Amino acid sequence: MAQSGARVYPLRSDPFVPDVMMNRLRQALDPFLLMLIATVALASILPAHGQGARIAEGMADAGIVLLFFLHGAKLSRAAIWQGARAWKLHAATLATTFLIVPILGWLLGRFGPVPEAMRPGLLFLTLLPSTVQSSIAFTAIARGNLAAAVVSASFSNLLGIVVTPLLVALLMQRAGSGNLVSLSAVEGIVLQLLLPFVLGHMLRPWIGGFIDWHRAKIGRVDRGAILLVVYAAFSAAVVEGLWQTVSQDELVMLVAVSTGLLLIILLTSWGMGRLIGLSREDAIVLQFCGSKKSLASGVPIAGVLFPAAMVGPILLPVMVFHQLQLIACAWLARHYGAQVAGDEDAAMVRG
Repeated sequence: MAQSGARVYPLRSDPFVPDVMMNRLRQALDPFLLMLIATVALASILPAHGQGARIAEGMADAGIVLLFFLHGAKLSRAAIWQGARAWKLHAATLATTFLIVPILGWLLGRFGPVPEAMRPGLLFLTLLPSTVQSSIAFTAIARGNLAAAVVSASFSNLLGIVVTPLLVALLMQRAGSGNLVSLSAVEGIVLQLLLPFVLGHMLRPWIGGFIDWHRAKIGRVDRGAILLVVYAAFSAAVVEGLWQTVSQDELVMLVAVSTGLLLIILLTSWGMGRLIGLSREDAIVLQFCGSKKSLASGVPIAGVLFPAAMVGPILLPVMVFHQLQLIACAWLARHYGAQVAGDEDAAMVRG
């Protein structure tokens, strides 16, 4: 309950209305991805050097802090309690996100046809938490359990602040990527990710109404912070010779491998839902929340964990997978939603 003296804002309608999200997701390309591509192109042509690079890195660090502060402020306790009762679904979603998919990524890096330069990024991709907004939007379109999707996606992102760095320390170092998680990286996780998140959530009784009412503007701030981190990361990578070490053939291979990985994850998550006896609505949540990987979380986490010159190559697979999962899940969501609509129409005819 909001504390006395807190400003009250009028409630907006549900931001995840299926008709609105359907129109947005019909586009073959995510507009934000186009901005990311433009940012990478800018960093490739005009990378930050010297003092400019230090300023860009400082702004990126500030953007990471702001990003996770806003993530904490947006997390609703009411939504958590509303959907927390579906414990079997949430356990299956977290097991898919942080156990099954990382094992697939590790196996792919060890035995798959993955170029050496791409292996750390592909493995890092599989260690990320689920997306929040798109997972919920796809669940709404598919007529799944919306409250449970809010809980699963939000809890995945919350755990990812701690679990993803731990998995990086465990799997990426054993995969031969060197000592990636140092004491300074741990301090960065606490100061740039965890502390701002907790502070934002603690302040939600006072600022939550403002955050919810200005959700669209806050979303632009989120995206701006991510673009800052991407520019700083790719600037450092370009200065270190990124595009001299990654060939066109390797990029094509990356798309092919990412497509195959996404297909396996989608089939595995759906099969797990059938295996443990979830309802259709809950199985949809498991598939969408369990198969997705968050670019919004991956960019700042990579910026904290890895040396500046490594962040660009690490993020390439995340950006490719981000677009592929949007296209595939948009089609699946429309397909599931059309099935439900068809069943309802048939029931009305019989009635």
